[in-house]
Amino acid sequence: MDYRFTPKEESFREEIRSFLKQELSQDKEQGEEAGSDDEWLFARQFQKKLAAKGWLVPHWPSQYGGADMGIMEQVIMREEMAYQRSPIPDIFGVNMLGPVLMMYGTDEQKKQHLPGIASGEMMWCQGYSEPGSGSDLASLQTKAVRDGDDYVINGQKIWTSNAHRADWMFLLARTDPDAPKHKGISFFLTPMRVPGISHRPLVNLADIHIFNEVFYEDLRIPAKNIVGDENRGWYVGAALLDFERSGIGSSAVARRSLHDLVDFVKEAQSGASANGAEMDTTRYLLADLAIETEVGRFLSYHVASMQSRGEVPNAEASMAKVYLSELGHRVGNAGVKVLGLFGGIRPESPKWARLKGQFPMSYMVSLGGMIAGGTSEIQRNIIAQRGLGLMRG
Repeated sequence: MDYRFTPKEESFREEIRSFLKQELSQDKEQGEEAGSDDEWLFARQFQKKLAAKGWLVPHWPSQYGGADMGIMEQVIMREEMAYQRSPIPDIFGVNMLGPVLMMYGTDEQKKQHLPGIASGEMMWCQGYSEPGSGSDLASLQTKAVRDGDDYVINGQKIWTSNAHRADWMFLLARTDPDAPKHKGISFFLTPMRVPGISHRPLVNLADIHIFNEVFYEDLRIPAKNIVGDENRGWYVGAALLDFERSGIGSSAVARRSLHDLVDFVKEAQSGASANGAEMDTTRYLLADLAIETEVGRFLSYHVASMQSRGEVPNAEASMAKVYLSELGHRVGNAGVKVLGLFGGIRPESPKWARLKGQFPMSYMVSLGGMIAGGTSEIQRNIIAQRGLGLMRG
């Protein structure tokens, strides 16, 4: 397979780099998820600058505010932005809900919601996982009962990113408790600041508030806010598949972290205190990681190349996901080890934190990456069954 990009695609890459150099100083690099309020505010401002260039929703048709980009242009853009740790706070509206509304939404729903997503004005969150329904999402128990022109929702969601900041949520709820579990589910849209919906923070291991628990207590959602047909919401939710399945963002983040670590080691190696045996061990570790990050990069390119040919990556997407989520943890772990006694110092202690304390933070955050979006165990099952044709145990 030839993964070289065309001259036109490389020219677009340079345009992206020039934009990021101008708009994203090193002190503003933060990655996709904003922790503090200041980070969130900057992320919103940055997102609107992307929207002004048509880059916030590059994969959308121009009629909805997008740029009509092909798969490989999207890959280039995502790769460069992830490498520079650009903030992208609303992946749910941009990469998930928007394409679903284009496929299944009514004209009224498209008119109401797509412009706000494309302009960066409206933020969304996702109500999928529940305390007892994560990887087995179809076992969800949140109930929706029809009452006149409304549905009344009762239940709970968990691990809801940015529920405390989002304007709207799309969620799955069970509308037919007697149907097979993949069938009696519907897909709803609801504003967040209405009676009957509340949230409680879940602070992660890195002491960052991104996740939340969300509770529905007699939440009333107008029937016009259901997307697709009643009891067919599982199939609407399953349509949330786009180029992000390639994992190119995770690949680029791992590569950037490795490059930062290599630069740090080079500087330390030139110092008088450098130990020869320790440096040899570190060289071997970094060499292994350099190979692993390139493997991850090409796994991502393979998935994207399949999509560009109109194919649907299944086991291939799971291979990229499980490999890259575990690679992120290995890179974080390597950084903590290489930094030695400084490896556990967080950004809150800038005098002593090396590389802005990014590695202890990435080590902790990356643990969740092997669970979110489908656990490593689930991904390996998909690879075994759909990729290798093995029987379910």
